[in-house]
Formats: sequence, C-alpha cells, structure tokens
Amino acid sequence: MLEHVTAIRYVTPLREGGSMPGVVEGNDLGTYVVKFRGAGQGLKVLVAEVVVGELARRLDLPVPRMVTIELPRAIARYEADEEVQDLLNASPGTNLGVDLLPGSLGYDGSRPPAPELASRILWLDAFTANVDRTWSNPNLLTWHRQTWLIDHGAALYFHHSWPSRAPDPQRFVRQPFMADEHVLRAIATDLAGAHAALAPRITTDLVADVLDLVPDEWLETTDHLPDARSVRAAYADHLLARVETPQVWLPGGAR
Repeated sequence: MLEHVTAIRYVTPLREGGSMPGVVEGNDLGTYVVKFRGAGQGLKVLVAEVVVGELARRLDLPVPRMVTIELPRAIARYEADEEVQDLLNASPGTNLGVDLLPGSLGYDGSRPPAPELASRILWLDAFTANVDRTWSNPNLLTWHRQTWLIDHGAALYFHHSWPSRAPDPQRFVRQPFMADEHVLRAIATDLAGAHAALAPRITTDLVADVLDLVPDEWLETTDHLPDARSVRAAYADHLLARVETPQVWLPGGAR
C-alpha cells in the first residue's frame, strides 16, 4: 500500500482543475496536493491517478510521490468558503495526496524535455489512454529544470463503463490514441524506441504490484466485479492485453 498520513490543516484550494484539489499539511510534516474522494469525478479518478502514476514511477518517469491521506471530519469546521467546506465534508476518510513540488512552474514549452523522455511520456499516455495532456491542460510541471508528470485521472477511461457493461479488455485494445494534440508530440521523435524500452517492463508482476497500491475502498464493485480482487484482475487484464497490441494504439509514426 501507499504510505498513509493524516491531514492536520487545509491550506488553500487549487481552482485550476475541475475537481478543485487542495493543498493540505500532513502529520508527517509534508505538504500535499490532495485529490478528494468527494469530488464530482468519483473514486475511479483516484484509482487512475495511482495506477498510471505508479506505472510511470516504475518506468523511471519523474512523478511526485503519492500517499493516501486521512481527512478528519473536523478539518472542515473552520473553512469559510462554502464550496470548499462542502467538498471537505464529502471527503472524510482516505484521499489521495500528491507531494507538492515547491516553486514548480506549469509547463509552457520554454524548457522542453529531451526527445527520449518526451517519447516515453507520450508512450505512457498512449498506452493508458490519457487524453488530458494537451496545450489546454498540459499536466506537466517544470521543477529543478526537469519535467514532471502530474494528473492522470483522465486515463483508463474504460473503467467508467463497468457499472453497466462487463469488462472487455479487447475493446480497450482496439482503441487508437489520437496524439495530434499531445503537448509533446512535436518532440517525441522516437516512439518506436520508447516502446522497445518500456513495453517489456509491463509484466504481470509489475502490474499486480501497482494495483496492490490502490486501497480496496476505492475499487468500486459491480454485478460483474463483485469484490476488490476481481476489480484488480479486470484492470490487469486490460493493461496486459493492450501492451501486446501497439500496432493499434501507438501513434502512426511508430507503427
């Protein structure tokens, strides 16, 4: 499991994103950007954040450290903003904390990553169907002259269909990735090399290790997936099936 900390102070909201994450201090003296379980997008966004972020970490891509963070009910008591108070009151329990990178700047292209790193980032986004890394919302930070990946809640879209449809890994396998609007498309010049380097590392054991980091309470069961074990197995089936078929989802220049 991810390291677990307890929130001791809500600092400020971050209103750039639709889910309104907030900066929170933890009892470990850390400061985190917290993605709240009570936000409108629901728990599946937190699952995608952990799965894709921790896949990135194991592929040696720069992502901030993640923790689960316990939000006490009393933390909303002294919050004056009603919208924030409602969000905090809807989110007691286990939330997702992402290490705050102090002094980091939003990516603007003025200090681009090297083509090798850009290619690996685009490969990960194509593999996990992360549509939310465009110029309208780069979801990249520049920190200590390095490009860092953040915000992967829009990836793994397939899990949003599970309440009404049985999991179908082959449907996910067949979905291409449209990279034309990707923020790094112009400098990601070696997607074939990225695939050759990264795909062999997406093993059954690695995927299982990553899925084990997701708290059971975030894994929403359905008639088709009656317990946390079966939900994890469905995620694994989708990811392992997709990595075997790059000819479908890798952007055209690398097929």
